[in-house]
Amino acid sequence: MIKPSSLLLNSTKTFNSLINHLSSHGDHHQVLSTFSFMLANRFLPDAFTFPSLLKACASLQLPSFGLTIHQQVLVNGLSSDSYISSSLVNLYAKFGFLDHARKVFDEMRERDVVHWTAMIGCYSRAGFVGEAFSLVNKMRFQGIKPGPVTLLEMLSGVKEITELQCLHAFAVVHGFDCDVTVTNSVLNLYCKCDCVGDAKVLFDQMKRRDMVSWNTMVAGFAFVGDMSEILKLLYKMRDDGLRPDHQTFGASLSVSGTMCDLDLGRMLHCQIVKTGFDVDMHVRTALMTMYLKCGEEEASFRVLEMIPEKDVVCWTVMISGLVWLGKAEKAMNVFGEMLHSGTELSSEAIASVVAACAQLGSLDLGASVHGYVLRKGYKLDTLALNSLITMYAKCGRLDKSLALFEQMNERDLVSWNAIISGHAQNGDLGNALLLFKEMKFKTAHRVDSLTAVSLIQACSSAGALRVGRLIHCVVVRSFIRTCTLVDTALVDMYLKCGYLEVARRCFDSISRKDCVAWGTLIAGYGFHGKGETAMEVYSEFLRSGMVPNHLIFLAVLSSCSHNGMVQHGLEIFTSMVRDFGIEPNHEHLACVVDLLCRAKRVEEAFKFYKESFTTPSIDVLGIILDACRANGKTEVEDVVCRDMIELKPVDAGHYVRLAHSFATMKRWDDVSDSWKQMKSLGLKKLPGWSKIEMNGRTTTFFMSHTSHSDETASVLKLLNKEMKRIK
Repeated sequence: MIKPSSLLLNSTKTFNSLINHLSSHGDHHQVLSTFSFMLANRFLPDAFTFPSLLKACASLQLPSFGLTIHQQVLVNGLSSDSYISSSLVNLYAKFGFLDHARKVFDEMRERDVVHWTAMIGCYSRAGFVGEAFSLVNKMRFQGIKPGPVTLLEMLSGVKEITELQCLHAFAVVHGFDCDVTVTNSVLNLYCKCDCVGDAKVLFDQMKRRDMVSWNTMVAGFAFVGDMSEILKLLYKMRDDGLRPDHQTFGASLSVSGTMCDLDLGRMLHCQIVKTGFDVDMHVRTALMTMYLKCGEEEASFRVLEMIPEKDVVCWTVMISGLVWLGKAEKAMNVFGEMLHSGTELSSEAIASVVAACAQLGSLDLGASVHGYVLRKGYKLDTLALNSLITMYAKCGRLDKSLALFEQMNERDLVSWNAIISGHAQNGDLGNALLLFKEMKFKTAHRVDSLTAVSLIQACSSAGALRVGRLIHCVVVRSFIRTCTLVDTALVDMYLKCGYLEVARRCFDSISRKDCVAWGTLIAGYGFHGKGETAMEVYSEFLRSGMVPNHLIFLAVLSSCSHNGMVQHGLEIFTSMVRDFGIEPNHEHLACVVDLLCRAKRVEEAFKFYKESFTTPSIDVLGIILDACRANGKTEVEDVVCRDMIELKPVDAGHYVRLAHSFATMKRWDDVSDSWKQMKSLGLKKLPGWSKIEMNGRTTTFFMSHTSHSDETASVLKLLNKEMKRIK
């Protein structure tokens, strides 16, 4: 670095020479230091000094110092200088001071294409594309011909396809379509406007293409997930004598990861090694992400281990990927290794680690991470605070979540969604709605799909149909109705509230039905005793050409179980393995046990349990035990009781089951032991309860409680008598 004292600085000219040299090399801090040294030596700046100073202020984000420099320009009578005026426009444009920039521009005596371009870019980057178009017309009216840079500045703020098409035509008319930089910019915007087909047409028409052109096209197809077109581009590149670079491989790996195409990802990995890009940090993190998305955590660990100097990005990719895979414990182990390596934490790393704590449901671990971050003096930005709000809410500490939320200086939509969904998931629908109302009417944030889903799910859990309908209206008016996630939540809400016809209409309105939507409808019909209808929906699903997954089969088996469709359920279970190659998990097996138990085939259910479950399941044994007691299967009941005791239950419900079963078998000592064991563990069985929502108010009914009004109690007695009479 050149120091001011190392040169013979004896005039304004020599100082200007050094300042301009430093500016051209991007050493803006030194530019300002040299200017300070210049003033200290009583040398006055001139017209050649200020452009570099203004450029330094813009680069170093120093708007107040830029205003000071502008004052000096005015004091020295240099405001009419074209270079200084252009630099001032660029400075104010950088900080979004449109009025200041326009005032400087309007006061210019002579304006060339550089000044017009600076002002046009100022409006375009600020989002005032219409004003930028207007300035272009004024510029042409005054006889000044726009240049390629003018068009590039116009393109910088374009977001609408119609604006882009106008500027594309403008480029062709003025002959700028031969400029590869301009064409690349147009190409990129077509991809961003979700018009990859138009981008492909333009790309094929380009006479000159550079690496940016190819990578822009690869990134465009990556954005829409079209791997076949990316592969065609890679082959074309090879035919044209070009080699993919780190950006090409990064975009390709992103698509293979999103598609969970492990074979394709491995093929790309081979090409990366052959071309020597396996040492590039960007490519390494892309490889880790791809393997994690494909569920290959060991391969991702191998890539991580090959990195000699691991930075915070690669550690964060590993932690967040493991959290995404549901491997929170492993994520915490990686975090421990990261701390041991001495790597400084980033906001993204903090957010990922806190998300792992939330997944584990460990308040102690989450609070420890929070405390560590504060002790080390890390600044908690919006991203990290959002993750902490979610973690505390998932651990049942809404007070902590709310305290963090209220302390936030800047709240984005994720912040509001986190605190609203936190209250909703903890059953506090009232405060969730109050927060939702505050967000909707007191902030500029618009309701998005996540906000709606969290509230709809809360209404489902609470059976709050009236509030659910209100949220449904908000969803329609907010123009987020086409989201499959929201539509599926609405289907689920109406099903749980017993409005089957409305649920079906919501389902039919879904444009892209996924397996979750189909499964929700099938399970809903089954739960309400509409087994035949559930099977019809399953047949409709198969006719649609979709392939069932484990969720669909779980919904079908559950429906069969609830409706006593034993043979049908067993056939579906066999078909799942034989016809679709899906290995049954714990939930599928539990459904079959429940199916057989409801059909009073208890011995068969116990035999199936012994043959199918590789590890004991106390919950499934509880299902069999209840069936034994209901059907008088004492021999099986005795064996199941022994198996359950060996598993050492930690849930009060299991001890109550055991006590009742022992009582049925008149084994009173065992009954006493069950209650004693339950008491010694400090367990309490909550009474059975149900709830109903009417006129916005939810009322909960507990078994054997007499705290309700006399009117409610009398109605319940009357209903009880009617039910006995019907029997």
